[in-house]
Amino acid sequence: MTRIVAFETTDIRFPTSLSLDGSDAMNPDPDYSAAYLRIVTDAEDDLSGHSLVFTIGRGNDVQVAALGVLAARLVGRELEPLLDDMGAANRALIGDSQLRWLGPEKGVMHMAIGAVVNALWDLKAKQAGLPLWQLLARMSPEDLIGLVDFRYLTNSLTPEEALEILRTAEPGRADRERELLATGYPAYTTSPGWLGYSDDKLASLCREAIADGFGQIKLKVGADLEDDIRRLRIAREVCGPDFPIAIDANQRWEVAEAIAWVNALAPFQPAWIEEPTSPDDVLGHAEIARGVAPIRVATGEHAQNRVIFKQLLQARAIDVMQIDAVRVAGVNENIANLLLAAKYGIPVCPHAGGVGLCEAVQHLSMFDFVAVSGTREGRMIEYVDHLHEHFVVPTEVREGVYVAPLAPGAGMEMKAESRIAHEWEAARVAG
Repeated sequence: MTRIVAFETTDIRFPTSLSLDGSDAMNPDPDYSAAYLRIVTDAEDDLSGHSLVFTIGRGNDVQVAALGVLAARLVGRELEPLLDDMGAANRALIGDSQLRWLGPEKGVMHMAIGAVVNALWDLKAKQAGLPLWQLLARMSPEDLIGLVDFRYLTNSLTPEEALEILRTAEPGRADRERELLATGYPAYTTSPGWLGYSDDKLASLCREAIADGFGQIKLKVGADLEDDIRRLRIAREVCGPDFPIAIDANQRWEVAEAIAWVNALAPFQPAWIEEPTSPDDVLGHAEIARGVAPIRVATGEHAQNRVIFKQLLQARAIDVMQIDAVRVAGVNENIANLLLAAKYGIPVCPHAGGVGLCEAVQHLSMFDFVAVSGTREGRMIEYVDHLHEHFVVPTEVREGVYVAPLAPGAGMEMKAESRIAHEWEAARVAG
């Protein structure tokens, strides 16, 4: 029997603020960072589980501390019982009453739970010798349902409805898996659109995105309307009249302000407006959706749990769901989010603007295509061309599509030398 014998947490930060990579209307000077977790076992092959929580710098201070509190609870535990029932493992972590009081199911502790859960999935996929997307896509509908916590969801999605969604998709799984391996998953890129870039750099990166085969780009907006009009005009002139250009306000606006601002940008035909207001304001999103139609509303990277997604869908507040691999409580809760989206017929286009997020979230979209929604129509994964070289299995995008990863694991393992080189503090918290 394999046992968890230790954990390591590391504060990893990259100085992306120096080049303004990642800059937007709410975050003008981000340093892409990772509160990193490694779960260590006594297996002879040095089996370990890796995951991270993305922040943009000083947030690592509190996130690393939260990871240490949670990961310490696993030390000394036998691994196989945890991996054999990942639904129970997930519920046990979420159900700690003293930690739950800090949420419940939101904020720093909830994201830390997600990192622990994702590290366990990394271990499970490595033991199975499969990439996470393939491991999930080959599980039975009944086993997948056992992973999901349906508490707070049943007035919108019952276990029986979710099971029917999965059973309906089951007959075509093998064909879709072959199709995915042959043709990949569509991507769009945000790399041209960071708010701090010059007009010349914006134009140059738009041309590069088209040449690289991307089917959509995204521009940050929201700081100054005249600047947004100028930058969208440049992008539209480079990309042409019909090329999809999404815009992203990163929660900058009041509701009425969002409606007025987006309508002022409507002549440039935005593919969607992302995060127009507070991520918690479900009714505000619904009002914006009515006020800017037919421009679509997209949100989700800061949706703190499945309940927010449920309400956004119930209120018809979003046209595109944007899950994040590390914002909620890990793989299990994101399966719930994918099932909710399938119930309401809303496409999922995940957020991946941050270190390690492309590597992580591709597994969820690929699982969704094979085993949940059964389609890639209207769906794509965000791609940013930053920091992939630091990962053991870096994201591979060719001609505007994600190539399906085949290496065992959940994809978030960073190279040891990168973790050491970019550790913020000299001392690593270990248990």
